[in-house]
Amino acid sequence: MPAYRIIVDLSDRTLYLLDSDVVVRSYPVGIGRMVTETPTGEYMIINKQADPGGPFGAFWMGLSKPHYGIHGTNDPSSIGHLVSHGCIRMYNEDVVALAQTVPIHTRVTIRP
Repeated sequence: MPAYRIIVDLSDRTLYLLDSDVVVRSYPVGIGRMVTETPTGEYMIINKQADPGGPFGAFWMGLSKPHYGIHGTNDPSSIGHLVSHGCIRMYNEDVVALAQTVPIHTRVTIRP
């Protein structure tokens, strides 16, 4: 059984999916603006919701830090930029693929 975990590297604006410490996929992401930075630390995915509506795109995965998550976007041009209120934005097709791969309780490390 795979041992998935996620590392979000804010400096290169990339989300890495690891299986037993081996990177199996990487995805470009949009992250928090200077005034609403994406928080660094250790979290876990605590819930998932398809088609959450609004600016959250095709999928939402909530983190153990309240009000923060990994989600899609209705503005694909924002990926790769400092644009969010602290959440991690992904292309809709990427967040759906990731959500289908990782279970709830997957560890998420966000590093500077």
